[in-house]
This record gives sequence, C-alpha cells and structure tokens, in this order.
Amino acid sequence: MPRLVRLYLINIALGLGLSLLFVGLLLWFNVANLWHLVSTSPIGWVAAAMLIVFNALVFSGVQFAIAVMRMADPAKPPLGGSRAPVATERPVKVKAAVRK
Repeated sequence: MPRLVRLYLINIALGLGLSLLFVGLLLWFNVANLWHLVSTSPIGWVAAAMLIVFNALVFSGVQFAIAVMRMADPAKPPLGGSRAPVATERPVKVKAAVRK
C-alpha cells in the first residue's frame, strides 16, 4: 500500500476515534440536552449516527492536514521570492470617458 494512502487511512481511523470520544462526551455530559433527545426519540440513533459521521469527517480532515503539514523538512530554508515589498499603493492615472 502506498505510504500516502496508509497515512490517510490512519488519519481517518484517528478522526473516527476522536469523533466517537467527542460524541460520547457530548451525550455523557448531556450538552444541550442531547442525551434526552437521542434516548427518547424513536429515531434518535439517526441523530447520534449523523453526529458521529460528520464529526469524523471534520476530525479526519484536521488530522490529515496536521500530518501533511508536519511532513515539511524543517532543515531547508523557505524557497521562492525575495519577500521584498511590492509597490502597490502608487496612484495610477486612469482616463474615464463620460457618455452623454
């Protein structure tokens, strides 16, 4: 399996684990009365499943972004541009034709 695919799958698993932990804590501490809503509704499991899936998407994306950003080589100096300011605030004369 390619290294990047393995990295992505690992981060998806981490995101799912964090999502399960987060939703579990939300329900345990009854934030915004979620436990009551999920446990008393006949389709409350759908709400819990949606919370888990959508939080897993967010947490997986964040985990993968952090992992990719940490892959940078800190020994190399940044490449490109001289970081000299560009004179963009110099006024330019523009002719505007007026129609009658």
